[in-house]
Amino acid sequence: MSAIPFSYIEPVFRPPSEAGSFILQVTNGCSWNNCTFCEMYTAPQKKFKPKQEDVVLAEIKAAAAMDPGVRRVFLADGDAMVLSFRRLRQILEWLNEFFPNLQRVSSYCLPRNIRKKSVAELAELRSLGLDILYVGAESGDDLVLDKVQKGETQKSTVEALLKIKQAGLRSSVMILNGLGGRRYWQQHAVNSAEMVNQAQPDYLSTLVVSFPLGEQRLRSDFEDFDMPTQKELFKEVRLFLSKTELSKTIFRSDHASNYLVLKGVLGKDKASMLEKLDLAIEHPELVQLRQEWQRGL
Repeated sequence: MSAIPFSYIEPVFRPPSEAGSFILQVTNGCSWNNCTFCEMYTAPQKKFKPKQEDVVLAEIKAAAAMDPGVRRVFLADGDAMVLSFRRLRQILEWLNEFFPNLQRVSSYCLPRNIRKKSVAELAELRSLGLDILYVGAESGDDLVLDKVQKGETQKSTVEALLKIKQAGLRSSVMILNGLGGRRYWQQHAVNSAEMVNQAQPDYLSTLVVSFPLGEQRLRSDFEDFDMPTQKELFKEVRLFLSKTELSKTIFRSDHASNYLVLKGVLGKDKASMLEKLDLAIEHPELVQLRQEWQRGL
């Protein structure tokens, strides 16, 4: 797909699981873009703007001309679901028209964007191929969410996730390990577990909060933030997982930001993952951990 003359505005991000998908940039940047922990869309050229519909259609046609067998499409950028129901329906109809083998369409999603759409509208988008929404919940603790200017609460996130489920869509929830700092790590872990217990997402992942450009932006509203040590990060994840009561949620902590890779299904693999965390906490020399140079966003 790299040879297609798309008008990508870099950088473009996508979930690790969408590595093989056709990335269709239907918006630029993030419509919220106030989260102080996030540097993804802070560059001047990433100011939020929906892409013109005629440009989106032209790029779908160009992609189909080169590879009509596309099966998966990821709608970029930060929250394509901010688009109106009408525009999303139109994009999905075009994708179905030009990609006859289309199996699924996915997108990042802010909880606030789900509030603006009815269950019936979401279900119609599901019927057109929209399948999974990646929700960056970050935390289930309202104090932490407020300190990082997330603009959401545990309640608003749970409501969005339950609406997604009601519409027949799948959800993938992301929690940021370390976001509460050394002071609020326990409530961050416990309340994040409470949030996912209520929502029962299909997928769940933890990423370690990272600051390639420094912590100045985060500290503007979170002055007492102190980045946890590696051992403290493991303790936080352990507390989080120990408090989860999930029946068939696929869990991953294999993102490049993580020191320790964990994979399993919650709850059947919960005990084994807790044992691995215990080993990493008490005897890190016996566990395969990523070195600093191996980590990244």
